[in-house]
Amino acid sequence: MATLTASKEFEIRFSEVDSMNVVWHGSYALYFEDAREAFGAKFGLAYMTIADNGCFAPLVDLSFQYLRPIRYGMKCRVDIIYRPTEAAKIVFDYEIHSSADDELMAKGRSVQAFMDKQYRLMWYRPDFYAAWQTRWDVFNNSKQQ
Repeated sequence: MATLTASKEFEIRFSEVDSMNVVWHGSYALYFEDAREAFGAKFGLAYMTIADNGCFAPLVDLSFQYLRPIRYGMKCRVDIIYRPTEAAKIVFDYEIHSSADDELMAKGRSVQAFMDKQYRLMWYRPDFYAAWQTRWDVFNNSKQQ
């Protein structure tokens, strides 16, 4: 089964590195955020789509694995991979690659839970999200996106 994926190219800015000229750990969360926005734009699951359907989707788990140092001026690509689940959550895996040689520099994972506009955890998938999963046939997807 193939998965839904999106990518975002970016260049490491000076404000994203530490005194060792290596990407500061907090910058990875921003790269993953950019990937989620690219995914949302490509597949119709943007933050405003979630909000317009009466929900929030805050991060409840976020992890990184640093494999190689990413330095100031490097050009990179973050790939985001949607991991289908029937639970009331959105799960993504991430890979950051060097644009120069496609070397895997870092990887990670995020989990977002659904909350209603009164900040109550939703135990079941919102109807709009279940419909989105059906639209993209995420449980039986037979072609690469």
